[in-house]
Amino acid sequence: MDTETPRTARQKITRRRALAGGSSLLAAGLAGCIDSGRGEATTGAAEDEADGAPVVVISFFSFYDFARKIADGTPIRVRNLVPTGLHGHGWEPNASITRAIVDADAFVHVGENFQPWADRAIQTVEDDGADTQLVNAREGVELVDLAASLDPEEEGVGEDRGKDPHFWLDPQRAKQSVDNIAEGLVELAPAHEETLRENASAYKTDVLDSIDREYQAIFDAADRDVIQLAAHNAFQYVGVRYGVEMRPLVVNLAASGDVKPSDITDAKRVIDENDIEYIGAAVFETRRPAQQLLSETAVEAYFPVTPYAGVREEWVKQEWGYEEIAYNVNMPTFEIVLGNEAPEDAGPDGWSDRWRNFA
Repeated sequence: MDTETPRTARQKITRRRALAGGSSLLAAGLAGCIDSGRGEATTGAAEDEADGAPVVVISFFSFYDFARKIADGTPIRVRNLVPTGLHGHGWEPNASITRAIVDADAFVHVGENFQPWADRAIQTVEDDGADTQLVNAREGVELVDLAASLDPEEEGVGEDRGKDPHFWLDPQRAKQSVDNIAEGLVELAPAHEETLRENASAYKTDVLDSIDREYQAIFDAADRDVIQLAAHNAFQYVGVRYGVEMRPLVVNLAASGDVKPSDITDAKRVIDENDIEYIGAAVFETRRPAQQLLSETAVEAYFPVTPYAGVREEWVKQEWGYEEIAYNVNMPTFEIVLGNEAPEDAGPDGWSDRWRNFA
C-alpha cells in the first residue's frame, strides 16, 4: 500500500482533535429528543403539536443524524426513536413507538426486513390509513453481496435478499440515503426546498467526502490488510470500499447473535496467521468474546468500533453525530489495528487510556 505523507497525517490528526470537543450536534434518544431545525430540546409530541412544526421520526441513529443536518434552519423537527445506549437493529420497542410513528408527519426507515419493529409500524400506518409519509433511506442504494463467511441461514434484506444491508458505513453509498431523506423532507416542507437541498449537498461534500478521504488515507498507509473484529458482520462495506479484509467474530447480521466456539476458533486462527496484536471490539455488543481473545491469544488489547447504530450517554453530552463517531471512535481504532500508529499515539489526547480494553 502507499505510504501516507506527513502532511496528510497532520491534517487527519488535527481534524480529529478539533472534532473531539464536539460540534453543534446532539445525539439523543426519545426521552430527550433534539429538533434539528431549531436546535431546541423537547420531550415529545405535545410541543410539536403546539407550534404546528412538521415532525419526522427516525428508526436508526445514522439516518436521524443525516436528517437533522438536512433540516437545519427549517421548522422541521427530527426525533430519534431509539433510546440512548441501544443498538438500532435488534431493539424491540413498546406500542408507544408505533403510536409516535402514526402520529408523525413522516417516518424515515432503513427499508424492509432490517428492523422488524419498523416493518410492523409501517404496516400499521398502511392499515390505519394514516397520512404519515414513509421515507426509505435505502432506496436506490447499490448493496454488496453478503460475506462468504456469513451464516448460511442468513438471507439478506427484503427485495435485496443475499445482500448486505450495512451500506451507510461506506461514506459514498451513504450519500444516496442523504438524497433520499432530503427528497422526503422537501416533499414534507416544500417551502424550505432550497435550504434542505443546500444542507444535503453541503453534508455530502463537507462531511461524507471528507470522511471518505481520511479513511482512504488510513488504509493506504497500512501494511496490514486483515482486521479482526470482536463484532457482528457489519463492517464489510469498509473492507469493500478500502480494500481490506474485515473479519467479524459473529458471522450473522444480528448484533445480538451468539458467539459459537467455532467463531472463537476461527478468530484465533486469523490472529495467529496474521500476527495480529490489536483487535476492534463493538461498542454496543458484549465484550466477553474480545476479553476471551485477549486472554487466549497474542492480542495485546482491543479498541472500539461501531457501525453508527446508536450512541452512548457520553457521546450525547459531547454532542457527537456520525461525523464525530467516525473521527473519534472508528478511525483511531483502524489506525491501531492496521499498525499505522501505536495506541498511545492514536486519537485525541488520552484516547488510548479511555478506550483500551473498555468495559
